[in-house]
Amino acid sequence: MLKILDDYEVNRSTMALLSVAHIDYCTIVVEENQVFYVRKTTTEIVKASCLEGGASYEGRRKAIRYRTGSKQKVPIAINPGENIYAFPTHSPKAFECNWIFFNHVKYISTIHLPNKETKSRILFKNGLHIDMNESRYILEKQMKRTAICILWLSPQSVRF
Repeated sequence: MLKILDDYEVNRSTMALLSVAHIDYCTIVVEENQVFYVRKTTTEIVKASCLEGGASYEGRRKAIRYRTGSKQKVPIAINPGENIYAFPTHSPKAFECNWIFFNHVKYISTIHLPNKETKSRILFKNGLHIDMNESRYILEKQMKRTAICILWLSPQSVRF
């Protein structure tokens, strides 16, 4: 039997928040060594976790938009002090928005299915993989945007 949680706080073990259409839960949380099912949406979890990390989701989003020029699918520094950064795969307002946590991604590849359909595969550092409908190009672009955010927020980064 699944253990369904009412709430979840993002932590250093969080690898992905996956949006699902299920009667009992809205999100599958993938951690390094376990999976949770949560009644809140992916974006509700991200917003609450930002507050736990010291700032509002809207404030973090606004700062990243200002610094990077990104207007859509903006990566979020959920908790920079804990090095927790995530990027959305769609607009955070969209049902199908999943959140991928940057520091766990090893690489992204394209897979070709027998029916001539292509998907992207995110391989995580622990060996787990998730197949996604978004293109490899889109996911890699989101990884690059997130890397820019990390560099900008890093206390060691050089500012010109």
